[in-house]
Amino acid sequence: MLDPALFDPAAVDLETARLNADIVAKADQAPDQWSLPPAVIRDMRARGIGAFPLAPKSPRAETVTIPGPAGPIALRIIAPAEPRGVYFHIHGGGWTFGGADLQDGRLERWVETAGLACVSVEYRLAPEHPYPAGPDDCEAAALWLVSEAKSRFGTERLFIGGESAGAHLSVVTLLRLRDRHRLTPFRAANLVAGAFDLGMTPSARQFGEEKLILRTLDIHLFVQNFLRNGGDLRDPDISPLYGDLRGLPPAIFTIGTRDALLDDNLFMSARWTAAGNRAELAVYPGGCHVFIGFPSALTEEALCRSEAFFAGIP
Repeated sequence: MLDPALFDPAAVDLETARLNADIVAKADQAPDQWSLPPAVIRDMRARGIGAFPLAPKSPRAETVTIPGPAGPIALRIIAPAEPRGVYFHIHGGGWTFGGADLQDGRLERWVETAGLACVSVEYRLAPEHPYPAGPDDCEAAALWLVSEAKSRFGTERLFIGGESAGAHLSVVTLLRLRDRHRLTPFRAANLVAGAFDLGMTPSARQFGEEKLILRTLDIHLFVQNFLRNGGDLRDPDISPLYGDLRGLPPAIFTIGTRDALLDDNLFMSARWTAAGNRAELAVYPGGCHVFIGFPSALTEEALCRSEAFFAGIP
């Protein structure tokens, strides 16, 4: 069982507390993201304006285009000379914001520390392209990787993962590959602050209005965008917490105690284990939503733990 001390406010270190206060103060002074069109917020994020600091672009990144269910899909690839595996990455942003090129720094780290080629998918975003557009693109990109990994990267050692909506889409992709294609190609999953119940868990409903990256209102509006055409909130293709999770790969769940999606990750890691899969739950005192997007000692600790988890996978 988890140590209750992890959830004690006294366990939050000074650096993390100061970072959280700074995030809230800046958010309170900035225009609310829902007061502007999604395209404007996307452009602002691409220029490093907003909560998360802009990651420098990788000079070795390349973009390839593959066929998709509704047109071409762009894949951003950062790879070492001789990959020891491939990390299929799905970015976050509430299915509404974000992009494949906004986390080059973290992907470069996977290249350097683990020797993994990183392939980040530029899936279609809501509300312009609601469900099932994003999941369809991720499924298509994953199938491409399964087919092409050996010839392009010289390895079939595949990993999958993402942050927030990206963690959600990672699990949806795993379930689709297993159920639709009888494929279980990924050896492990790196799931950071995932949203796994779009009907909202207690921590999501009770988080309130503090602008610490992700509020209750934000989750509600992100889900509205994603499900603009409707959908059953307990369909595993929408809320994978309700799915049959048997036969899925080992996974590490990373979550901070000040994240509105805390329960999503507590519940999903337990269900993952109950389905007979290996799960590691990494809980960080005071960590906000996707705190690994901010440089700090807590981020370094979390990233090192995720890297060690992958390193232990044959």
